[in-house]
Amino acid sequence: MRRLSVIRQLLFALLVLLIGVSPLSAAEVLQVRTPSLLQVGDRNRTYTVSLPCIAVPENSKGEAVEWLRQQLPRRQRVNLRPVGSSDGQLVARVIPIGSEIDLSSGLIAAGLASDSCSGETA
Repeated sequence: MRRLSVIRQLLFALLVLLIGVSPLSAAEVLQVRTPSLLQVGDRNRTYTVSLPCIAVPENSKGEAVEWLRQQLPRRQRVNLRPVGSSDGQLVARVIPIGSEIDLSSGLIAAGLASDSCSGETA
């Protein structure tokens, strides 16, 4: 009887290992395209994400892209908090894993963008 119990436990452990629960995968940044557009991917697809509520002056665009690239090295995992869509693109707050501040707020705080949604809740 004891032997049957051990075999049952081993089979159960093997079943758990084979089925296993795959870890949740966050989106990964693949490319910073512009100060407000990111190429993001997960295991199944890639898509463009637009950062909400920012207006970047023409003379700050290069510096804003460089700031984003420092915050988002390739394959940086991020959380996306969708706020809508525009022209078929996802508009979302993008928060690097381990950070509390979304990138739109970061660009504004760095003085590289202004809040284009002032007065709105985002």
